[in-house]
Amino acid sequence: MRLPPLVSGTLVKRYKRFLADIQLADGSLVTAHCPNSGSMKGCALPGSRVWLSRSDNPKRKLPLTWELVEADGYLAGINTGLPNRLTREAIENGTIAELQGYDTIRPEVSYGERSRIDLLLEGQRGRCFVEVKNVTLVEGERALFPDAVTTRGQKHLNELMRVVREGERGVIFFTVQRGDGLSVSPADGIDPEYGRLLRLALLNGVEALAYRALVTPEEIRLTERLPIIV
Repeated sequence: MRLPPLVSGTLVKRYKRFLADIQLADGSLVTAHCPNSGSMKGCALPGSRVWLSRSDNPKRKLPLTWELVEADGYLAGINTGLPNRLTREAIENGTIAELQGYDTIRPEVSYGERSRIDLLLEGQRGRCFVEVKNVTLVEGERALFPDAVTTRGQKHLNELMRVVREGERGVIFFTVQRGDGLSVSPADGIDPEYGRLLRLALLNGVEALAYRALVTPEEIRLTERLPIIV
């Protein structure tokens, strides 16, 4: 996925979840939209170098959007609006070998109890429900999810287990948007219930996949599968 031209700056602070004050290279201070509702643990440290995209839409109150941050020497993509598109792109170009063989991909399809699956794959193989999660927290060499308690994520695991019980294929897909994670694990210290449900889901036929992205100021793309350690 090619990114639009980005401008760099230094993070002053992130606040109210969706706002970030950033000092640009010319010394000016701007407020940008932060497209990430998580805690962004390890990715929102004041003084970090960040990259922003600019919208020409005159109706937008905040024309700048925070896209990337340098964390522990690696670029991380913090925009949670991108993982679904990154995953779909990687399925379509053949990078994700485990999700090949389907004729169509539909995003945001209603299923379960007032839920929407991120990607629904359909074809002669049947249907495959893919729930995509963005991962930016890395400790040591292990990427961890979630970075905050997620009742929504817990619900998604229960929904995927129901899908499998009904004879469909269910996949939880971790999109790791930074280069230093060598494996993926549940963040039990942050949300132990999510970790419990993930292990239960795997025992009950839900599949888990994790792929790491190459992140640069010019593009983000999934490149390689990572092991999942539960």
